[in-house]
Amino acid sequence: MRADAARNLEKILSTAARLLAADPGASMVRIAAEADVDRRTVYRQFESREALLAAIYTARYDAVEIAFENARLTEAPVAVALHRYVEGIVEATRRWPVAFDQMAADPATAVRRRELGDRLDAFIRRCVDEELFRADLPDGWIEGLLRQVTKVAADDLTHLEAAQAADLVVETLLRGVGRS
Repeated sequence: MRADAARNLEKILSTAARLLAADPGASMVRIAAEADVDRRTVYRQFESREALLAAIYTARYDAVEIAFENARLTEAPVAVALHRYVEGIVEATRRWPVAFDQMAADPATAVRRRELGDRLDAFIRRCVDEELFRADLPDGWIEGLLRQVTKVAADDLTHLEAAQAADLVVETLLRGVGRS
């Protein structure tokens, strides 16, 4: 792919992700205008809205996989891996602000979603086994908190750098919000 074509593709995908997160009904014409490319360029790359969404989901999952790899969930000390994971997910979420429920409905990404979920489950078990997290909590509780607090950090704490947001998420998960 030529450099200008690759730049256009990146502009289209990132613009579409941002616009569709804010307005799921955003048109292909609006996406082209906001990306500062001709609408024919968008249609040349993506024959349909569904194809564009699939490419966005793929880009999001690619970014999430990079976050998993960089976190070194099976090798790094658990607290370090947790921080790296959160920081990477915050960055991926900010870069590709696609609602999870939109991606969850896409059958083409179901396998990747399941594999990443399994990897996260294994990491959480490792955190429990190494006593970073409590073992007496209901199944799914830690993962649910981790996902939700990370999402809030990515979406609502945009004034913080990803590393600072990860500091806050990890501190909250490990120490809570109470005064005791």
